[in-house]
Amino acid sequence: MDSKEILNFCLERGLLIDKEILSLFSGTTDVESAKLIIEKIKSRTNSRIINRRIFYENQDKIEEFFSVIPEGKRENIQKLKIELGLSIEISKQELKPIILQLKEDEKIEIFPNQLNSNDEMKRTIPLSENSSVKIVSTYPSISKKFEFNDFVTHFRNRFSEIRGFIQERPELTNVVSINKINGSKQTISVIGMVADKKTTKNKNIMLDVEDLTGRIKVVINQNKKELYEKAENLCLDSIIGLKGTGSREIFFANDIFFPEAMIPERKSSPVEEYALFISDIHIGSKLFFENNFLKFIDYLNGKIPNTPEVENIKYLFAVGDIVAGVGVYPGQERDLEIKDIEGQYIKAAELFSKIRSNIQIIMLPGNHDCVRLAEPQPVLDEKYAWPLYNLKNIIMVSNPSMINIGAKNNFSGFDVLSYHGFSYPFYVNNVPKLMAADAINAPDKIMHYLLQHRHLAPSHSSVQYTPHEKDPLTIRNVPDIFVSGHTHKGAVSYYNNILVISSTCWESLTPFQEKMGNKPDFCKVPMFNLKTRAVRILDFYEKENES
Repeated sequence: MDSKEILNFCLERGLLIDKEILSLFSGTTDVESAKLIIEKIKSRTNSRIINRRIFYENQDKIEEFFSVIPEGKRENIQKLKIELGLSIEISKQELKPIILQLKEDEKIEIFPNQLNSNDEMKRTIPLSENSSVKIVSTYPSISKKFEFNDFVTHFRNRFSEIRGFIQERPELTNVVSINKINGSKQTISVIGMVADKKTTKNKNIMLDVEDLTGRIKVVINQNKKELYEKAENLCLDSIIGLKGTGSREIFFANDIFFPEAMIPERKSSPVEEYALFISDIHIGSKLFFENNFLKFIDYLNGKIPNTPEVENIKYLFAVGDIVAGVGVYPGQERDLEIKDIEGQYIKAAELFSKIRSNIQIIMLPGNHDCVRLAEPQPVLDEKYAWPLYNLKNIIMVSNPSMINIGAKNNFSGFDVLSYHGFSYPFYVNNVPKLMAADAINAPDKIMHYLLQHRHLAPSHSSVQYTPHEKDPLTIRNVPDIFVSGHTHKGAVSYYNNILVISSTCWESLTPFQEKMGNKPDFCKVPMFNLKTRAVRILDFYEKENES
């Protein structure tokens, strides 16, 4: 095609055409077809710039752009689509409502793009009639200006809810509000939030604890070793129960109680199915282990010999940091193979589209992805991650979210709490026992700590967050499985019968991670058997591939 002719055609109409697009047109179609496409773009978008982005931002009009080409000249259109990064079908699906059955004769229809209330989706929603994946809780984006009172409501309601968990502890007797403590010394229990913590001259720990009625000073004696250790590892804003003696002026604690997430027993499915957990894939990074990830995909697709179990793999959790992102840390551009966020998601869709379609992929964002940092993070922004939205076996959820998998007749399934883990470094650097354990490289210890407090980020300063009437980071429904990523370190353990899984990464060690003291594990995938509860670690890492 004569590129000069098409360039003059654009200039005559006051249009600017990107050199790359001009070259693509030149290599894939004829002059007249290119002119027809450009005219259509101009009339449908009012844009005066023809570049790659115009195609991405008008996904719903793609077929319309190309439909103007006469039938006899369409043989190269698919090639043009591939060159533009549109080889995955990008026609947007008509949104179908989710039907919530409330009572016998009452239904509510909610369209996914209308889920912008201040609360989580509170009821269990099956994704389709026969789906064995159900969204228990996820958090849509909120479009409002926050005010001071929103944060007050957020913290007051968080306190009331977690106080209710602690009140269920049978050991905590004679619970009173702080303003009801009289002047005489008495044996009582109080429930409050840790507002301040310091060490006295006598090496005792002094806590300022407050509830909705007032504040009191609490002394933890250094000679009570077990109690002192509990107090030493408290973080600010934790909500705890205290049992002891004292008056309105000062309270001497004899024991500390936590809200404690726990389940009575470990359930098992009647059917042998497998769930796999990955995170921190960092697609777009120069250090991304693409060949290893492709080997993992080959495994999922049954292309690796002597792996009969793959037929029973039904669920794949991708727990955040799907792509490397842009500008996430200083100097990151030096580490990027794909330097724009949209291009990274195009690559991600290319890879995930290779996974067989009967594996249901549950995907949530992390701090490298195309959403705000403030938690809860809503689902991946379709403006940038649109290629992934066209894969029918991907289920987009927020960070955090609760998903139920594997439910059958007479079996309730497994509730999986998924949280990327952005709060974890704060606790590693501020909780003495986690610091001593180098918990950034033993992340299940951080997860145990948060389950103990029934909150994913109990300290106000540990993450950015948006206020809700019901705090999304409170662990109100105790999960069967708690899975995270972010630390790039693998770990599997149990806490109060809850299976705790930390996923590894698919990116080699960056200078930034090395500076932060990370010692990552690479390309290892925990696989959970829903019937036997066995956890197997699949290893797709080959050291010689590391650069």
